Amino acid sequence: MRAGQWSAVALALLLCCGGPARAEVQVVQMWTLLSGGDGARMRALIESFNASQQEVRVESTTLKWGEPFYTKVITATVAGAGPDLATIHLSRLPNLAGGGVLRPITTAELASAGLRGSDFLPRQWARSHYEGGAYAVPLDTHPLVLYYNKDLAGKAGLLDAQGRLTTIVGMPALTNAFRAVKEKTGKAGLAMEAAQSTYAIWRLWLSLLAQQGLPVVANGQFAYGPAGERTLAAIAHWFRAGYATAGQDYPASTSQFMAGNAGFMINGVWEVPELVRGTKAGTIGFRYGIAPLPQLYNNASTWADSHGFAIPANAGRPMTPEKTRAVLKFVAYVSTHSFGWAEGGHIPVYRPVAESAAARALMPNAEYAAAAANVVYDPAGWYMGAAGPLEAIASKFLPAPLAGQLTPADALRRFESEAQRLLKKRPPRY
Repeated sequence: MRAGQWSAVALALLLCCGGPARAEVQVVQMWTLLSGGDGARMRALIESFNASQQEVRVESTTLKWGEPFYTKVITATVAGAGPDLATIHLSRLPNLAGGGVLRPITTAELASAGLRGSDFLPRQWARSHYEGGAYAVPLDTHPLVLYYNKDLAGKAGLLDAQGRLTTIVGMPALTNAFRAVKEKTGKAGLAMEAAQSTYAIWRLWLSLLAQQGLPVVANGQFAYGPAGERTLAAIAHWFRAGYATAGQDYPASTSQFMAGNAGFMINGVWEVPELVRGTKAGTIGFRYGIAPLPQLYNNASTWADSHGFAIPANAGRPMTPEKTRAVLKFVAYVSTHSFGWAEGGHIPVYRPVAESAAARALMPNAEYAAAAANVVYDPAGWYMGAAGPLEAIASKFLPAPLAGQLTPADALRRFESEAQRLLKKRPPRY
């Protein structure tokens, strides 16, 4: 055989044996809004997944949280230039799935990755659906919870013999707890974000309406009735009475609690890592506990959102079966390894992890894990969800009564007046 013939054979062997193996590696481009501690944990999961096998490589791009992220995902997907995978809030699913931004994920596709609907907590699995189809795989739920300073609560007579917060039921009981801390210790009863543009008051107000069996919106109309004003007035009373500081932004409110200057803090579970870190480092100078948001009315509903994985539709560029399998292989890996994700404070929703002995023993998460059974999301609607247009309007008006800038009735009248156009507008199809 001549030299030229040997070269041809060698090239054929290379293409046959060496080349295709590299070509078969599926590269999955993922866009995420996870930053800070969440971003670090997701990067660790990606790195461990990439190191665990040779067939799929995930490359992640982090975009700015909130509306900038969703605007980018929508515009890129419409142009067929979106990623293969995106992390989203399930509260945005009606907007994204209804607008044609996401593609459904079939039962057979999930099964090929070893995933079943029954593997996930039911409320979060239901929320990952739109008009009967699955459009996301849920990762977690992150509800509002009640943080408490055990040292201050103890001085106010609010702990039981085991050093845990005594059961609080009813709005008067929680208000009295805030008052007791203020009177017995001189510290604030409550630390809570309350500045204009905060979403925190919306989340608490929605929670307490749900505890009364009342949605914010139903059948295209505001449905909370007179209870909306009464509930907002009850929240405002904590601030008007001096138990909490009106106008505080997020950093100021969390710093107030972390410095030991407030008995309670109502916030999401995402502050758990900082408390754990501060305790280990010795920068948190008090004992703390965490409880689910108390039942102040008829049930224990509490606002929450969930992160999930979704596949953009990418107009004119349908995903190949090979890429779909690669995407779901990564999603299944994260689901089965979501215990590490729980260390960020989130409650995992993949049941083999969420119901494992290790997760049940993980502290302080175990103190509030029961909240997962009572979470409520923003009502379904294209204008709802994390950083969506209705939340933006609510954030303009709902904090105003806390500082006495508007009465609760005026705040809700202005909220409804501005938000009404959203309820009447036809859902966009992107």
